[in-house]
Amino acid sequence: MTYVWNKPVLTFYVEKNPPEKEPFVVVKSSKLEINISKDKPLTGKIKDFFPLMGNLDCISSIAGLENKYVICWFDDTVADFSLAFRRLIGVTFSSKTSFTVDKKGKKTYNAEFQALNGKIN
Repeated sequence: MTYVWNKPVLTFYVEKNPPEKEPFVVVKSSKLEINISKDKPLTGKIKDFFPLMGNLDCISSIAGLENKYVICWFDDTVADFSLAFRRLIGVTFSSKTSFTVDKKGKKTYNAEFQALNGKIN
């Protein structure tokens, strides 16, 4: 089963113990896709995303590929805001994370990931 969110704002945290309270980056994406298959990890894609706050370069670095992340967002199709919170934990990015740079120097990223677990509905 595939879940799709259009234009989500995502917050990224490095997975640590104790958990971080502040995200290291907040991004706006054109699309978030998450695939769920029985007996397989969650997989997904974040398409055409850019930072609103923070720096994303670390997720495509060697150290960043070894880190695990927590990604959070709110599902704006849910009327009750208290029920709209979504989260992925144990997120790792593939080496296929890429970006383009426009004429003004703005980077737009595309990434594929796996997650150990998540609350997506």
